[in-house]
Amino acid sequence: MRRRRPLLRAAAVGGGAYMAGRAASNRSAREDDQEARIADLEAQQAPPEPPPAQAAPPAEGPSLLDQIKQLGELRDSGVLTDEEFSAAKAKLLG
Repeated sequence: MRRRRPLLRAAAVGGGAYMAGRAASNRSAREDDQEARIADLEAQQAPPEPPPAQAAPPAEGPSLLDQIKQLGELRDSGVLTDEEFSAAKAKLLG
């Protein structure tokens, strides 16, 4: 009978170690799966990236209104005729 106890003890220790190892691997697999699901949810809830800022158009000098005012002043001072003023204004307006 002495022989059976060491075998029984070894079987109990080995079985316990096996169960502990299995539980640990199952726990780590569940944690990995949970981490992956959390990462997916965080990616879905992340605010969308703002669109890239568009560059302002380069300044071309005086605005259209300023140019028309300047043409009006030239017409009023007698440098431009009414026909020249109309043609220059039409050219500015496209």
